[in-house]
Amino acid sequence: MAGFTLPHTLHGDGAHRVVAVHGWLADRGDYAAVLPDLDAAAFTYAFVDLRGYGEARDATGAFTTSEGAEDVLALADRLGWHRFSLIGHSMGGAVVQRVLAAAPDRVRRMVGISPVPASGMPMDEATRDLFTGAAEHPANRRAIIDLTTGGNRPDAWLDRMTRRSVDRSDPKAFRAWLDSWSGEDFHEETEGSPVPALAVTGALDPALGAQFLRATWLRWYPAGQLVELPHAGHHAMDEAPLDLIRTVEDFLRADHV
Repeated sequence: MAGFTLPHTLHGDGAHRVVAVHGWLADRGDYAAVLPDLDAAAFTYAFVDLRGYGEARDATGAFTTSEGAEDVLALADRLGWHRFSLIGHSMGGAVVQRVLAAAPDRVRRMVGISPVPASGMPMDEATRDLFTGAAEHPANRRAIIDLTTGGNRPDAWLDRMTRRSVDRSDPKAFRAWLDSWSGEDFHEETEGSPVPALAVTGALDPALGAQFLRATWLRWYPAGQLVELPHAGHHAMDEAPLDLIRTVEDFLRADHV
C-alpha cells in the first residue's frame, strides 16, 4: 500500500522515544490499561495499529512480521525519530525483532512482553487447529486467552478480551498473521545483537514462559535480560499493569545520561 502510515497514538513528550507494537489478539488498545501511569515526562510512546487491526483493520497487505517492521520504520521516519526503543507484545515481539534485524543502528533498547521468539512458534496438531480456527470462531480466541493466563481469570474479563479481539481485527488478516509469526525463523538475522533486550514473561503463561525464553531470547541476545512477573500470564498489560510499567520503564531508563 503506497504511502501507508500505521495508525498510532502518541503519549508523552519525553526525549526517549518508544514504539509499542501489539500482539496477535488485539490492536493498540492492548496497552490501554498502562497508559494512565506511564512516565510521560521521560518518554514519548507511539502505540501503533498493525495492518488488519484497529484503525488499520481494512488495510491491505501481506500481514507478515517483516512488512510490520517496514511499517514501523516508515512511521519512525515520518515522526522524525532516527533512534528509538521498541516494545512488542507476543506477535509484536517478533515484529520488533524484525525491526532490529532491518535497522540495528536505530534501536536503543528492545522489550518483548511474552514475545514470540525470532525462531517462530512450532505447534502440535491440536494447538494448530485451535489457533487457525480462532480467525472465524470467537470461542477459540477465548480458549487461547484462558489457556495462556493460567485458566483462573474471571469469565467477564475473558469475555471482554474476546470481544475486543473480534471487534478490532479482520479475520483474514488475523489468519495470515498467524502463519508469519508462528512459522518464520529469522533468528540468525538478530543473533548476537548487542542491543539491550528485555523479555518480560508471566509465571502463569505456559506457552511463552521463562524456560522457553531462556532457550531462545537469552541465548541469542548477549545483553538480554529476563523478568518473570509472578501474578501475570500472557497479557501482563491487563493482568499486572503497574508491575509491568515499573519493570519496562526501569529497563528503558538504564541508558539515560
